[in-house]
Amino acid sequence: MQMRKLIKPLVFVLALLPFAVLVLRIIQNNLGPDPVQELSLETGEWTLRFLILALAMTPLRRITNQIEFTRHRRMIGLFALFYASTHLLVWLMFDLEFRWFAIAEEILERPYITVGFTAYLILLALGITSPKFMVRKLGKNWKRLHKLVYVAAILGVLHLLWILRLDIGPAVFYSSLVALLLGYRVWFRLRARRS
Repeated sequence: MQMRKLIKPLVFVLALLPFAVLVLRIIQNNLGPDPVQELSLETGEWTLRFLILALAMTPLRRITNQIEFTRHRRMIGLFALFYASTHLLVWLMFDLEFRWFAIAEEILERPYITVGFTAYLILLALGITSPKFMVRKLGKNWKRLHKLVYVAAILGVLHLLWILRLDIGPAVFYSSLVALLLGYRVWFRLRARRS
């Protein structure tokens, strides 16, 4: 029981580590020749990693029969939103310098930004509706809404693929993980229907 109480703060600290490393790299001026691009890529990839980790919680619980995995799913999902917000902030602050008309123009005219921004809005909606009182308030609609996490994951991978263009190795890796996790859900649902 005591060990279980320690897991949540440990997950929280571990989830904050990538952000702490990024802050340290900023302080040390250790972000390479293009710091803005490095910050953008790092925060974007950490968003995808946490999103994939959140998607992995349910299959891990089913495979291992350990409920502990789903107890931390919400926190991991909120960290995906945290890194996505940091990613968005880097773009707004350094690339566009908070020029709001330019921001709207970029979102409307550049498909890869449209895709990324749509994924962010989905994550934001899921984050806002993640507290327990919202789960109660939305009832059955909560589950329907939170299935949009699959769409956000696909859009996130597409966004990364569009940005990387030539060096698509990371995007292929993340898309394979997303495909595996979504494929598992389809297989599990089909098996449940048969039985």
